[in-house]
Amino acid sequence: MNSPLKASSAPVGLESVVPANDGPVRAQRLHPPAGRSISCVIPCFNEGANLNALLSNLEETLWATHFQWEIIVVDDGSTDNTVAVAEAWCQLSGFLCISLSRNFGKEAALTAGLQAARGDAIVLLDGDLQHSPSLIADMLERWQEGAEVVYTVRQQRTDEHALKRMGARLFYKLVNASQRFELPEDAGDFRLMDRRVVDALLSLPERTRFMKGLYAWVGFRAVALPYTPSPRAQGKSSFNTARLVSLAIDGLTSFTTWPLRMVSIVGLLLALPALVYGIFLVAEHMLVGNPVSGWTTIVVSLMFFIGIQMISTGIVGEYVARIFVEVKGRPLYVVKKVLGHGLDAPLP
Repeated sequence: MNSPLKASSAPVGLESVVPANDGPVRAQRLHPPAGRSISCVIPCFNEGANLNALLSNLEETLWATHFQWEIIVVDDGSTDNTVAVAEAWCQLSGFLCISLSRNFGKEAALTAGLQAARGDAIVLLDGDLQHSPSLIADMLERWQEGAEVVYTVRQQRTDEHALKRMGARLFYKLVNASQRFELPEDAGDFRLMDRRVVDALLSLPERTRFMKGLYAWVGFRAVALPYTPSPRAQGKSSFNTARLVSLAIDGLTSFTTWPLRMVSIVGLLLALPALVYGIFLVAEHMLVGNPVSGWTTIVVSLMFFIGIQMISTGIVGEYVARIFVEVKGRPLYVVKKVLGHGLDAPLP
């Protein structure tokens, strides 16, 4: 595996061989002349075991493009050696590490990387080696053909359990019910975006950010690229069921209002029959003299309607909570330190 090396001061167009302090001899290559550029943003949380292999493969891929490039690693409060690995790579030109003060979540880490990116095209990929850098060449080809967004779509989900697949299908149906824009099914964060798309994303002020929805909301010409995720190299994903459910709720409340409308519709459907039934009981009691139904019916009906009322209040509360978060105006993240130099650094 290649190891990070110290930058050298060889003439432009040449390569210099620089020995690393703790690694093998390696040729330190120089960036091509100024032209179109690409930024790669990698949000990381405890990916120290995978980061060396990913950055080595990604660097080789970017050299082959003959573009100016930068690699931005955003450490989202990792507790392993992720920062140490990224800092070692930052000895090289083109590598930048942004370390956040704590774990703010993947959406915030992605935003931090996008705000730091300076490329004409920006690629987002995970740090667990499931997003293969080899697809970047295909993304760039479609971008040069005129696509402004190139997003990857999973070809199959056979590696996931049935309940998760059913939940994913249900989520996409619900979030796409508004018909104002369509969130592509099985599309993830692994994508290439033109600079104009990234600028549009960064102009959005909201703090509860569901990035998959924001990608679709800003529009632009988008092209799908089918792919099959590679197996996770090492470690275990931090996205458990609870976090996935929380992310789904953020997506639904950020891009749809149908749950609020559903509350009104359910209330109307329950209120009208109750009103008709109440009129019938009063009329029957006055005309026929039958006694009103006993306490069992009343208690069961009361418990049912209280349950509906509490669920409805909870749905409204989710939207009120989003308002509360936005009104506070807190920053999406706090940067602890920044190391390395990206595209804003002068060429050697």
